[in-house]
Amino acid sequence: MTLDLLLWVVAPYLTIALLVGGTVWRYRHDRFGWTTRSSQLHESRLLRVGGPLFHFGLLFVVGGHVAGLLVPAALTRWLGVSDEVYHLASLTAGSLTGAATVLGLGVLLYRRWRVPAVRRATGRDDLLMYPVLVGALLLGMAATVLTNGLGGGYDYRATISPWFRGILLLQPDPALMRDVPLVFRLHVLFGMALFALWPFSRLVHAFSAPVRYLVRPYLVYRSREDRPAARAPRRGWEDR
Repeated sequence: MTLDLLLWVVAPYLTIALLVGGTVWRYRHDRFGWTTRSSQLHESRLLRVGGPLFHFGLLFVVGGHVAGLLVPAALTRWLGVSDEVYHLASLTAGSLTGAATVLGLGVLLYRRWRVPAVRRATGRDDLLMYPVLVGALLLGMAATVLTNGLGGGYDYRATISPWFRGILLLQPDPALMRDVPLVFRLHVLFGMALFALWPFSRLVHAFSAPVRYLVRPYLVYRSREDRPAARAPRRGWEDR
């Protein structure tokens, strides 16, 4: 019971505290280090392949987790989505987007190991962050493909989702996680470790997505030919 309290009550709130507090601290004290430490100048061919696969795949993976954890099963049933349809959609989308994310990350890690200049740009925080990120993704793929696919399925919306919503509502119930399959519990633990490390790694740049770019005013460009100095001189006399 003590271990359950530590893993499923104390650890989640500690993760939230580190994520929020660490992000505020990083912004206030390391604003110039708030960057991906881009290495595109060193190598771009592999980056053009791995970057979009990883980023777009991860975007859809996060979206699927948000929907699965925050949307109650009763709401999807009320909307007319049966459990069978939801399970099939979740399995298909999760497998495809997860595979794209893992493949993209594999390309980026190969690039980081293969290109000396990129390898030298790897920081100490990367040496901790990347294994946790890889572990979280591979455990998520194992839970999706092996347990939910080949293993007949597990209804995480009856246990993990209520536990997660209880954490956010300050009503934690560690008993909900007691009989959850091991691969799901490990996935959750690696996920919490990843979010705890998030503010102190290059992943913090995700909070600087250029959302305001979508609503910024238009930029007005004028041709240089409209400027008097840029016009070609006319032949002959010109009225002054």
